[in-house]
Amino acid sequence: MPQTDTTSALSKHWLVLHLVIAFISGALCHLSFAPYDIQIIAPLSIAILYAQLTFVKPLTTKAHVYLGLAYGFGLFITGLRWVHVSLDTFGGLPLIVTLGLMVLLSLYLALFPAAVAYVFAKLKHHSAVFNALVFAALWTLCEYLRGEMLTGFPWLLIGYSQTLGVFSQLASIIGVLGLSFVIVLLAVLCINLIKGSKASAVLLIIGLALSTWLSTITSVKPNGKTTELALIQGNIEQSAKWQQEAMWPTISRYMKLTREHFDADLIIWPEAAMPAVEAWVEDYLHGIDQEALRHNSAIVTGIIARSATVEDNEVSQDYYNALITLGQHDNTAHQEARYSDEHSNRYYKHQLLPIGEFVPFAQLLRPLAPLFNLPMSSFTRGDAVQPNLSAKGIQLTAAICYEIAFSQLVRQNLTPITDMILTVSNDAWFGRSIGPHQHMQIAQMRAIELGRPVIRVTNTGVTAIVNPQGQITDQLDQFEEGVLRATVASYQGVTYYYRLGHAPILWLSALLVAFGFILKRYKR
Repeated sequence: MPQTDTTSALSKHWLVLHLVIAFISGALCHLSFAPYDIQIIAPLSIAILYAQLTFVKPLTTKAHVYLGLAYGFGLFITGLRWVHVSLDTFGGLPLIVTLGLMVLLSLYLALFPAAVAYVFAKLKHHSAVFNALVFAALWTLCEYLRGEMLTGFPWLLIGYSQTLGVFSQLASIIGVLGLSFVIVLLAVLCINLIKGSKASAVLLIIGLALSTWLSTITSVKPNGKTTELALIQGNIEQSAKWQQEAMWPTISRYMKLTREHFDADLIIWPEAAMPAVEAWVEDYLHGIDQEALRHNSAIVTGIIARSATVEDNEVSQDYYNALITLGQHDNTAHQEARYSDEHSNRYYKHQLLPIGEFVPFAQLLRPLAPLFNLPMSSFTRGDAVQPNLSAKGIQLTAAICYEIAFSQLVRQNLTPITDMILTVSNDAWFGRSIGPHQHMQIAQMRAIELGRPVIRVTNTGVTAIVNPQGQITDQLDQFEEGVLRATVASYQGVTYYYRLGHAPILWLSALLVAFGFILKRYKR
């Protein structure tokens, strides 16, 4: 065999080896997220990928892309395996099809780490510090884009892996994307340090010291007000959730669990706890409203709201995944009944879940499989910004299910007088997988970012209360019927993240990348 052919064969084998390493690194990274919470693995896996992109030679631009794609595929095919549970159990598709859809989803999401690797290949410089800053900036921008494109999927952001880490409180200043930037930067600086970069050592020391100091800063404090909560977890089987004959037994179960807890200030039922269109159960809702008023209490429940619009003499119906408030809206005791299907003390979900709550290209896809005809998969989107719910004078910023993953959406609905963030969900779709735990972890990050307790109420768990430091203070066991009673303090003040959002870290990242392109052009 000629020498050139031998060299080419060896290069291909060498690349395959590195692709396997990148895939394994990505797969291991998911262990840094809930429920495993081995925080150190995320920066280690990023460091390995960066070392491959930086120090393995010769490495073409195409090889960079393959390594980024392999890393991302490893991360998402393992970290999002819970998606397969809902596709396989409730999608009505053959196993080979559900596995194929999982592969396609993971490959799509892996395009973002691949894009990081591609642009990094174009901008690499002889300065190790510059390379580290640009890599962290590219990673942050691509995480942001992943949360925005095609309705967005901001899951498994590196910052979430540090929700209980030593620098977690940084998120109250720079948000989850800023935390991603910091963790990626510190990880890659360590690789530069191994290679003998003195400038990287200086920047690493400064970064560690600054991050440690900023993590001690807090701008919120208790305001002296407390609320007695009762969180109701009905543990309704998903297979029975939308069956017509199960509607009243489901509602009755939630009411039975509630009756002994009307002494609480605020009782909360989860997403679609009433699996019915609001108009079907108006008389029952009036009864609950009166019962709550008699006990000077308030109830917030998930339900399907409906409104009619007339256009060109034709009536159309819009359906919303909604939260409504029953009983006391403010602190006025023995007030008049307020419930009606037109009262404004309600919230309509804005960030709808593709396939689950709306079907793109519905006329084309719905005939293909039961997956595209799931119950209640034709919702209308609510407004992006809506007033807080008011329940016995408590101001609640609402987020239904998937919405809690969109930090900007929750942030723009919060106000300085918000007492708590309320997120309700039905994670029964994902069975006993890691999905509900990752969902809970995301809710914990919102508490840190916005400096408010997060109240999370679900059908099967995880139902829990999170303090403004992101720590779970009270929790119900999964897959058990139960009621969580707890007293929760309200807080005053706002975080730096609430004031500025992700804008500072995104501008910094964009400027670093722009400077990289300018430097590259000047070098040419």
